[in-house]
Amino acid sequence: MNQPLLSQVQIRIDVEFGENVKVVQPVNLYGCIIGDNCFIGPFVEIQKDVKIGSNTKIQSHSFICELVSIGDYCFIGHGVMFINDLFSGGGPAQGNKALWRPTKIGNNVSIGSNATILPINICDNVVIGAGSVVTKNITKSGVYAGNPAKFIREI
Repeated sequence: MNQPLLSQVQIRIDVEFGENVKVVQPVNLYGCIIGDNCFIGPFVEIQKDVKIGSNTKIQSHSFICELVSIGDYCFIGHGVMFINDLFSGGGPAQGNKALWRPTKIGNNVSIGSNATILPINICDNVVIGAGSVVTKNITKSGVYAGNPAKFIREI
């Protein structure tokens, strides 16, 4: 019986790591900044020009695309997807980065598993429920959930 060729893949190119960062491989990290005391779980991709604040935890299978900034003391659940291309031209931007939009996540923000975050801003002290789709800026602290995500209650 033949044995498969097994290898561990981990891409870390031009990454600026803070102190006491834990990364569980395999991961795909490039051109990003990871703050102090962060945790990056397996099967996470963090693309260039992304900034992750200190004391932030990113669980497995999450995708953080270019132009995303995440604050300090945040939690990103399993399988969270960030989007930077809204198909404003009727389809994918296909390399036209001028059509991409940024996302800014404040401090003390928790995003539940399998949420999708479009290019928006989220203020400090917000909880996003699992499976939610955030389509608009969140300017008031509190708990949000649903598709599209709506204010549920204060924290």
